[in-house]
Amino acid sequence: MPPVFAHGALRLYLLSLLESGPKHGYELIKALSERFGGTYSPSAGTIYPRLGKLEEEGLVATETQGRRTNYRITPAGLVELNRRRDELAGVENDISASVRRLADNLREDIRVNMRGLRADLAATAEAARASARSAGFPERGMRHTPEGDRTLKEAEMLVQAFRDDLRVELRLRASAAPISGVTLETIRTVLDQARISIRNSLNADGH
Repeated sequence: MPPVFAHGALRLYLLSLLESGPKHGYELIKALSERFGGTYSPSAGTIYPRLGKLEEEGLVATETQGRRTNYRITPAGLVELNRRRDELAGVENDISASVRRLADNLREDIRVNMRGLRADLAATAEAARASARSAGFPERGMRHTPEGDRTLKEAEMLVQAFRDDLRVELRLRASAAPISGVTLETIRTVLDQARISIRNSLNADGH
C-alpha cells in the first residue's frame, strides 16, 4: 500500500494541528485518526520522533502539565507553516485521496470477510439445529406449551445478554477513541447477517 504521508508531509501537518493551540501526543494521534475517519491511526512511534525533530529545529516547544507533555508551535514554527501554506493544501488533498483509498481497501476487506462470515453463520446455525435435534429438542409443536415458553424466554435472554455485553464493549472502546465509520459499517453488516441467519432458522421452525 502506498504511504499515507509523503516525505516531510506529516511533520508539516503536525505543525498545522498545533496552530490551534497546544496539544499532547495522544490528542495529536486522535486528531489525525479523526481526520482520516478512522481508516488510519498513526502509532506513537510515528508521532513522537517527528515531534522531537520539530522541537530540535525550534519549530515546536514543550511544556509540562501534570504528567503530560504538551507541544505548542513556536513563532519560528508559525513562520514555517505560513511559508508552506500552498504545500499544506496539497497535503490536505493527499489526505483526502488517502482516505478514499483506505476506505475502498477496508470496504473490500469487509466484503471478503462477510462472505466468509455468511458461510460460517450458516454452518453454525445448521450445526446448532443438528445438535438440538440429536439432543431431542423438537423443532415444531412447541407453541403455547410450558416448554415452548421456556425456550422463548431463554432465547430472549440470550439476545438481551448479547445486546448488553456489546453496549458495554462499545462504550469502553469509545471512551478511549471514537468509533470509526468503518467499525460502524462492520457492526451493521455483521448484525444484518446474524439477523438473516436467525430469521432463516425461525422460518425453518415454522414450516
